[in-house]
Amino acid sequence: MHDHAPTGIRGAGNRRLLAISLAITSTVMVVQIVGAVLSGSLALLADAAHMFTDAAALVIALIANTVAGRPANDRRTFGYQRAEVFGALINGVILIVLAGWVAFEGISRLLHPGETEVAGGLMLVVAVVGLVANGVAMWLLSSAQRHSINVRGAYLEVLGDLIGSAAVIVAAIVIVTTGWYQADAIASLFIAAMIIPRAVGLLREVVSVLAESAPEGTHVHEIREHILATPGVVDVHDVHVWQLTRGAPVFTAHVVVHTAALTDGRAAGILSTLQSCLSDHFDVEHSTFQLEPAGHVEHEAHA
Repeated sequence: MHDHAPTGIRGAGNRRLLAISLAITSTVMVVQIVGAVLSGSLALLADAAHMFTDAAALVIALIANTVAGRPANDRRTFGYQRAEVFGALINGVILIVLAGWVAFEGISRLLHPGETEVAGGLMLVVAVVGLVANGVAMWLLSSAQRHSINVRGAYLEVLGDLIGSAAVIVAAIVIVTTGWYQADAIASLFIAAMIIPRAVGLLREVVSVLAESAPEGTHVHEIREHILATPGVVDVHDVHVWQLTRGAPVFTAHVVVHTAALTDGRAAGILSTLQSCLSDHFDVEHSTFQLEPAGHVEHEAHA
């Protein structure tokens, strides 16, 4: 006995906003890469890497909004929601490599000042373009992020990149006014320091999902208490909760009920109550319960 209600985990209403933000972020990322090559700015290149994290996050958010709509089949009974997890895994690995290279290059420039000149004026112009673009993207997402955790994540990614662009602007102003090129290396190290914790957190989340750990913030003992408080329920065992991807938890349990409840027509009501409890209190929309009469546990143990 289980709940086959369509999942509301991935709303499609914000897809257009995410797509527009992705277009803005990707365009500015390319502009920053070109500007970094022409100006010699490591900070711009680091900020482009930071924008790559935002672009990747927006791509993942778009996947999250579309992949759940693909129907499950006999081969992939849960559908294609794990595609988001594998995308996040690739993203996390790339970010660690990029951040490590930026940090190494930044330290090298600090230890060997004067070997690399930076065109501060061009660096400043490109950084301002990035700041404005990120501001526009944040404005587009500002309303929707209050109602969608998916869009909220993308909004915070863009906010982080706006801070990175601000750091590049400060470094560019220092270079233009004082000629102190090390400001570029310091800004690049600051941005690398912003990237690494996000990358590590992303990889940690991927490992948690692939290891089928309980979702963060989900307390199994509280779910047990809610189930045991349901009228007609005697016991609960074989409780399992994991997630297919972020925001897509799955729950299964064997629930022991009074034998009379299975014969007097109360089983359907108990099942409906349990499913509503998981959905309303714990945001678990895919729950599976096996209702068993008292004494069935002993039979299972013997088998």
